[in-house]
Amino acid sequence: MVFERLAELLSEQFGVEPETITLETSFEEDLGADSLDLVEMMMALEEEFDVGEIGEETARSLKTVGDVVAYLESKQQ
Repeated sequence: MVFERLAELLSEQFGVEPETITLETSFEEDLGADSLDLVEMMMALEEEFDVGEIGEETARSLKTVGDVVAYLESKQQ
């Protein structure tokens, strides 16, 4: 569930097909995200998944889709 919602969100933000996104997809290397893209993505995650503010240090540690899925799932428990 989290992965599917995240894939949809990323496909909209980065203009890729949701089915091309995997847990191993890297934001910078595979999606070409720059620092502004990452900030916008974190804001969208905060809103979409209602997890509160994602700190800067945490945001820097989230390099792949799998990292974000694990983070979001830990926040929803």
